[in-house]
Amino acid sequence: MNRETAINTVLVAGLAAVPLIASAFDDPFIVTLATRIVIFALAGVGLNLALGYGGLVSFGHAAFFGLGGYAAGILASHALNYEPLATWPFEISGTTQMLVIWPIAMVVSAFAALVIGALSLRTSGVYFIMITLAFAQMIFFFAISWPAYGGEDGLSIYVRNQFPGMNTLDPTSFFLLACAILALALLFSSRLSASRFGLALKGARQNDQRLASVGIGPFRVRLTAFVISGMITGLAGALFADLNRFVSPSMLSWQTSGEIMVFVILGGVGRLFGPVAGAALFIILEHSVGPISEHWQFLLGILLLAVVLFARGGVIGVLAGGARHG
Repeated sequence: MNRETAINTVLVAGLAAVPLIASAFDDPFIVTLATRIVIFALAGVGLNLALGYGGLVSFGHAAFFGLGGYAAGILASHALNYEPLATWPFEISGTTQMLVIWPIAMVVSAFAALVIGALSLRTSGVYFIMITLAFAQMIFFFAISWPAYGGEDGLSIYVRNQFPGMNTLDPTSFFLLACAILALALLFSSRLSASRFGLALKGARQNDQRLASVGIGPFRVRLTAFVISGMITGLAGALFADLNRFVSPSMLSWQTSGEIMVFVILGGVGRLFGPVAGAALFIILEHSVGPISEHWQFLLGILLLAVVLFARGGVIGVLAGGARHG
C-alpha cells in the first residue's frame, strides 16, 4: 500500500466514523456537516473528471450543480401540489422519489453540458474558461428572473424526497445514502481513468495532435468527458437540494463554480480522492474559523495560494510525498 492509498483509506475511515462521533458528542449537526462535505466532494469528483483528467478548466460547473438542484425542486413542487406559474408545453406530474429524480437531474445536466461543451470546446485556454462562465451566468440570471419557481428568493421543497426502504429525514440515513453515491462515483471515476477512454482523455490533455494522429478525435473525447462530468455534478446538486430542502439561484452562481474548483485544487487536481480532501478542508475551515472571523476566506486564500505555488499535487500530494498519479 503506497502513501496515497493509505491517505484515501484514512479519508474513508473518517467518513465512516462520523455517525459514531456524532453519537458520542450527542451532536447531530456533525452528521449534517459531513453530509455537506460528501455532496460537495461528489460535485468535485465531477469537475475533477474534466479538469484533472482532461485539463478542461471549467468555471461554469455551477450551472450543472444548480440545474440538478432545480430539477429536484421543480419535480417535488409539482408532486406536492404547489401551483407554479410556469406554463410548460407538456404536463409535469412531479415526484418525490429519488430514484426518479436523480436520473432526470442527470439527464437535464447532461443536456446542458452537451450544449455548453459543444460550443465552448471549440475554443481553449482563457476563452474556454470565459465561455463556460458566461453560460453559467446566463442560467443564473434566468433563474433569478423566473418567478414561477421562486425567482431570487428560491424554491422551498419543505419535505425531503424519498428513497425506498429508508427514512431520508433521518440525518444518519441520508448521510449514508450520500456516502454510497460518492463511493460509486469514485469507483466509476477510477475505472474510467484506467479505461481506454480515460487514457484517450489524458492523451488529449497532453497532446491532442498526437491523439488525432492515431485516429481518435480529441473533440469527441473531451465532449464526452464534459457531459459525464456535468451529469455527476448535477446529481450532487439534486442531493444538495434535498439536504437543504431548498433551491436558490446561488447554486448557479460563479461563486459556487469557484468553490467546486477550490475543492479540487486544494485536495489535488487529478487525484482520485482530491475532491474529498479538498471539500473536507474547505467546509471544516469555514465552520471552525468562520464564526470567529468573517474574514476566514483570507486564510483560505493564503492556503490556496500556497497549494498553487508550492504543492501542485494538493493536500494529498503533499501528504503522499509527491506520489505520482495519472
